[in-house]
Amino acid sequence: MLAFEEEVARAYHDISAHHGETIDQFQSLPAANQYRKLYELTETYVAPGSTVLDWGCGRGHFSYYLLKRGYRVTAYSLEDPPQLFSALQAEERSRLTLVRGTDPLLLPFPANSFSAAFSVGVLEHVRELGGTESGSLNELRRVLISEGTFIAYHIPNRLSYIEALARLVYGRRYRSVAESVKFHKHRFGASDIAGLLEGARFQMAEFGRYGFLPRNSFNRLPASLRSGRRLTSAVNVADHLLERLFAPVVQNFYFVAQRKEA
Repeated sequence: MLAFEEEVARAYHDISAHHGETIDQFQSLPAANQYRKLYELTETYVAPGSTVLDWGCGRGHFSYYLLKRGYRVTAYSLEDPPQLFSALQAEERSRLTLVRGTDPLLLPFPANSFSAAFSVGVLEHVRELGGTESGSLNELRRVLISEGTFIAYHIPNRLSYIEALARLVYGRRYRSVAESVKFHKHRFGASDIAGLLEGARFQMAEFGRYGFLPRNSFNRLPASLRSGRRLTSAVNVADHLLERLFAPVVQNFYFVAQRKEA
């Protein structure tokens, strides 16, 4: 298996053993592999042992990975601390700072606090809490050190065929449920992302599209197949090929940006 498939497999087995049924993306190994590119970006752009911010840590699965990889992690959320952290070893917990925010617009950290910050499925939701993408990017820039790195992952593509099909199939069935719960209320194009970064004085270092196959659908497989490594490798190869062939309509964008000096 590829190196980052192994990384995902380790995280999958750890996380699913404790809280897999509450984290959709870790109910099967093919689904968990939607994060393999994120793990690769982290290793490429963020030095080992760095002090990093998991902005909007959610259920904690990415903070968990960062701690396992030796980073000093501040897990920030507007919600209660994730239960997943109870599975950490004592040394790992010593590198973890949990911060529950009270203001959705401002970060409770001094300037120049972090070498890197991560948004994993967060930036597209800030308007739902009364903020703006540009306001959040300016706050993230403030708390990063000079030339600090910001990695954003799972940014929904405006042209995603998966989202379009989901709206067609499920929109009427769940019409009583808020749009932001059913689907992504705010989606983006490549030019939107470039404009936001330029406005917040970030320099794009890498940009990409990914996710042609609906990964979470593999959670419906029988339990005996959900952890299959051969199946997962085949899914990864197929997805990589389809991402290239149908790039405009894949599910998500990612980018890596670095803080520019004024």
